[in-house]
Amino acid sequence: MNKALPKIDKIGDFWVRPGDYLRNGATVVKEGVNFTIHSVHAVGMELLLFHRTEIEPYAVIPFPPTYKVGDTYSMIVFDLDIGEFEYAYRVVEKAPDGTLRKTPPLLDMYAHAVAGQSIWGKHADEGVFYKARVVQDDFDWGAFREPRHAFKDLIIYEMHVRGFTMDPSSGSVRPGTFAGILDKLDYLKDLGVNAVELMPVFEFDELEAERYVDGKRLLNYWGYNTVSFFAPNTSYTSVKEYNREGNELKNVIKTLNENGIEVFLDVVFNHTAEGDDRGPTFSFKGYDKEIYYMDTPEGYYYNFSGCGNTMNCNHPMVRQMILDCLRHWVVEYRVDGFRFDLASILGRDENGAPMSAPPLLELLAHDPILSKVKLIAEAWDAGGLYQVGSFPAFQRWAEWNGRYRDDMRRFLKSDEGMAECAVRRIIGSPDLYDVSTRGDATVNFITCHDGFTLYDLYAYNDKHNEANGWNGTDGCNDNHSWNCGEEGESTNPQVCALREQMRKNAFTALMTSRGAAMFLAGDEFGNTQFGNNNAYCQDNEISWLDWSLLKKNKAFFTYVKELIAFRKAHPIVRGKTKAAHCGLPDISIHNEHPWNETIHYDTRVIGLMYAGRNADDTEDDLVFVAMNMFWETREQYLPIPPDGKWWKQFCATSDEARFMKEEGKLILPARSIMVLYAQ
Repeated sequence: MNKALPKIDKIGDFWVRPGDYLRNGATVVKEGVNFTIHSVHAVGMELLLFHRTEIEPYAVIPFPPTYKVGDTYSMIVFDLDIGEFEYAYRVVEKAPDGTLRKTPPLLDMYAHAVAGQSIWGKHADEGVFYKARVVQDDFDWGAFREPRHAFKDLIIYEMHVRGFTMDPSSGSVRPGTFAGILDKLDYLKDLGVNAVELMPVFEFDELEAERYVDGKRLLNYWGYNTVSFFAPNTSYTSVKEYNREGNELKNVIKTLNENGIEVFLDVVFNHTAEGDDRGPTFSFKGYDKEIYYMDTPEGYYYNFSGCGNTMNCNHPMVRQMILDCLRHWVVEYRVDGFRFDLASILGRDENGAPMSAPPLLELLAHDPILSKVKLIAEAWDAGGLYQVGSFPAFQRWAEWNGRYRDDMRRFLKSDEGMAECAVRRIIGSPDLYDVSTRGDATVNFITCHDGFTLYDLYAYNDKHNEANGWNGTDGCNDNHSWNCGEEGESTNPQVCALREQMRKNAFTALMTSRGAAMFLAGDEFGNTQFGNNNAYCQDNEISWLDWSLLKKNKAFFTYVKELIAFRKAHPIVRGKTKAAHCGLPDISIHNEHPWNETIHYDTRVIGLMYAGRNADDTEDDLVFVAMNMFWETREQYLPIPPDGKWWKQFCATSDEARFMKEEGKLILPARSIMVLYAQ
């Protein structure tokens, strides 16, 4: 089995032989490296080897014609030390006049590590371009086991790797890095979240569209401009990982998993950093532009992503690449789930039209390697396709529930006509999803990276994106926010108290809603972006978490932490359990009075009761949520609990709220929520 492979041909100073055509990318094999690449339009292919950091190859090895099967080139090059070289490819193609020409050096689309620009925000030397490194994938996972939380039990914490610890207030010894996340491990455990969703960590170009506004340097901070889908962003590592790229991220995933926290990646398959016809050519464009990107009949790029190009996701070759990519991150990194940016693009055909049963989505839904990971769609795109509640799910895909965000924001700020929508969202959006068969369809959220933070949601009526330099044309305008009487920072104690109460309302509603719950990192201690609702370019104090606010808002943090613990302690809140012994229905509505399900256009008081069994099926579990979104005090009467039980208050968002136990009545001040449970 370990017999050396025979060396067949010699090209220059290198012995070579045909490689493994089914093994994409560059991988270590016995006594050499296997290089496999494919291109439909190429008439020849060259492998370029570079000494580290150099821009002129020390070797150019053309693939012999006999080393090609179909449109795939594969070659083993013997006696290479992976620590001593970087590599790229050059496509030989036929020009329109029939002559042969060569592309610039191209990055391997299956590269597991990318060289060329690896220090955050630092321009590479002149002439430097993307090259790949060969990675030794031998990370020791030990007796590793994923947490595999039930979907409805998820409490997802969305974070930007750099922004999470970059501010000096974080106290991180490895700020802005993958490892910096572990500097906050105890914090995450104390908070109680059981999943983190990392904004893009694939290799991306933060220097794309670099510019200065009012003397401040702006970058592509969020990272939604993928350079390489199989490689981690090297500028997020705390140490250089030559030929071991990914180990730091793998250690983060392993450690978080060992502490009961799943790790999801925000993945961007809808476009790449190559941009439109004016953008650079460093990978896909050079191999097969017409295959990897959607073209209009006039030969331009479709731009359903809003970023210059759109990947042709349902072309068979692109489908296979995406599947290979996700398998790579599951097998090599043990990732627990994926959130797909602008996922509706993944359901468009090669002409851009929406498909009823997109083959890519079906392929991912039923792949055996991906069978246990979570697949979460952002069910819309920049081309106007909005599919919340209608995304082609194949009984497998979940959705970021944008309807939950919008409806709950409007109800919580007292808009008319929103009570009925709010009830639906809280109980799992049965108007959007078949909750009788699936408890894994909705990710409820009120805030995410895209939009206001929770603090800003109740401090600003309008976006304040002046620092972005687009004269206020960027960022959404329908924020459904409310400044509580003053725009921006306030020293008015009444305004500040109301804002905190509104934030408590939002968290309380989220944590007592059925389905997975997600919130933006920093919301639990009042982090602000100073009214910027599109901070994609702000690599500074606007986007970095200000951890000094944790001390300032410690009481609010404690409130959130206790809400999370309450949600975990009461499974009936997260989803339907076995029927209650007492015979009460799973969900019942009690708007101001017991068993009153009537909702009018001006209804702003909701009384909602969950009933079922506790975690071990022995005792009945009853939870009552009372919400008053009127601007004046209202009373809420409670249903009589089963024999032997009585209502006990868990929390109230207003200090003036009262539980009149003897009368079975709640006094709910304006814009307040109370949660009770049957003891």
